[in-house]
Amino acid sequence: MAHHNANRSLPAIGIVAGWGSFPVEVAQQLVHSGHPVCCIAIKGHASRSLESICDHVLWSGVGKIGKHLRYFRRNGVRHVTMAGKLFKADLLYSGSIWLQHFPDLTCIRTFGPALLGRNRDARDDSLLLAVTNTYIRSGIEICPATDFAPELLVNHGLLSGKTPAARLQNDIDAGWKVAKQMGGMDIGQTITIKDGTVIAVEAIEGTDACIERTGTLCRRGGWTLIKVSKPDQDMRFDVPTIGPQTIEKVHAAGGTAIVIEAEKTIMVEREKTIAAANAAGITLIAIDDASQAASQRSKQTANFVAGSIDAENNRVHPSDGLATRRSA
Repeated sequence: MAHHNANRSLPAIGIVAGWGSFPVEVAQQLVHSGHPVCCIAIKGHASRSLESICDHVLWSGVGKIGKHLRYFRRNGVRHVTMAGKLFKADLLYSGSIWLQHFPDLTCIRTFGPALLGRNRDARDDSLLLAVTNTYIRSGIEICPATDFAPELLVNHGLLSGKTPAARLQNDIDAGWKVAKQMGGMDIGQTITIKDGTVIAVEAIEGTDACIERTGTLCRRGGWTLIKVSKPDQDMRFDVPTIGPQTIEKVHAAGGTAIVIEAEKTIMVEREKTIAAANAAGITLIAIDDASQAASQRSKQTANFVAGSIDAENNRVHPSDGLATRRSA
């Protein structure tokens, strides 16, 4: 385990770490801030590099919730954050949770009503809220990872490539509304679109599989990926995230633009991600609901003006009719 010159007057922070570099960057930021860090590293998901960053690491299956709670209490942790991806399809439907992640009694009590009852509900928000409530009952608060590493959130603006031309802007305007609706129904947070037609929608398979499927369906390429937060996004979990791998996947599948939501999207390995987008010629832009609303108003105004001019140009004036009759 790592041994840091942490300020022991600061409280220890816990991390439940899934796949990817997101939990690694959160751990690094916490250590940099002087917090002791205790980490539950999920088997088959978390990075081994956490062992050289955190003060303590416990490797565990995702179903050992009772064990996780005891570990955090034993180390004086009262604030925990969740970071990194869990492969939900594998955990719920491939049987791996019963093999590598065999659930303990606390896990069964937590998820039993949602997964084993008559009215089953395996939506992300339902499961994560169940975990959160279990932690709260044990005196531990689940906090947004962005509270500890706010610099991971993307600011509004063009991050790579050219300012969107009319064709791309039309896809952004159409796709943004669809993506928000999908997020609101807890289906997924990502869609792909080209020429106003939605090609693929992310579901349980995740963003990478959605991108790969889009490449298969749209072999000509030139499509746009749009990734948004849910309308009432709980920043404690399931925050949309992109990184270098997202850029590589989109480029390999023929995509030419990525649109993400400003202040609600986490970008890991920021410099590497933007450099990869520039190298691939991918437009990467962060926008928000306000800018989209402004874009829609601008488009409606332009359409109204164009319609008024067209109507004026095609209007038949009395003098025009008289002149026509005389010339006849």
